[in-house]
Amino acid sequence: MPRVPVIGITACTRVIEQHATQTISEKYARAAAEAACGLPIVIPSLAELIDGADILDVVDGLIFTGSPSNIEPFHYQGPASAVGTHHDPLRDATTLPLMRAAIATGVPVLGICRGLQEMNVALGGSLHQNVHETGLFMDHREGKGEPIDKQYGPRHALHVEPGGMLERMGLPALIEVNSIHGQGIDVLAPGLRVEALAPDGLVEAISVEHSKGFALAVQWHPEFQVMDNPHYLILFQAFGKACRQRSVMRQKLMLSA
Repeated sequence: MPRVPVIGITACTRVIEQHATQTISEKYARAAAEAACGLPIVIPSLAELIDGADILDVVDGLIFTGSPSNIEPFHYQGPASAVGTHHDPLRDATTLPLMRAAIATGVPVLGICRGLQEMNVALGGSLHQNVHETGLFMDHREGKGEPIDKQYGPRHALHVEPGGMLERMGLPALIEVNSIHGQGIDVLAPGLRVEALAPDGLVEAISVEHSKGFALAVQWHPEFQVMDNPHYLILFQAFGKACRQRSVMRQKLMLSA
């Protein structure tokens, strides 16, 4: 009997009441379990203790989550961040090499918000540190203090590029998505394909060309109330299918060993 695919979910580091913690938002775990039909497990940001190869031996797929933190700009030769910018160097040290290794070995990858930025930076691209200050784009940040349903509600149109993964999954040419981010792609990394754009031209989704496995990242948050949004659900169902295929392949290899 096929086993439930194991889906690793990247964690952020945070100090709570003087204790170092590894945290994920529950919505990612719920989406992995409900929409992707997998078994979610937390991948702690402990690169100095956990070998990425060991992680990839255990999981059938990885979700690189959104986060309140931003990637430290030295990873993409960017200028120093503004004072007060929230960084998570332990997460950077874990997720950037893990992203490269997962893509190289064909482990299914779904990047969300910071996860899209991690995919771009890990493969050699760069970021706008404050999209709203460039003079090129709209303000993509959520309204602070708004009810959560409004923050994660439809914010702008998404133009799906023809011929890519999103179109093959069955997404129409135009959908509505939420927008909860301050940073975005500046220079696209080599080997990445633009999958969707915001009306202002900001890259909203990317995939890895000629990838060995499922490798997609989106700038919006499809995990939020995913079971109530057919367009968001399509993403997780496609990711879950790729994870199940990897799980079956791994089972066959173990049985033949």
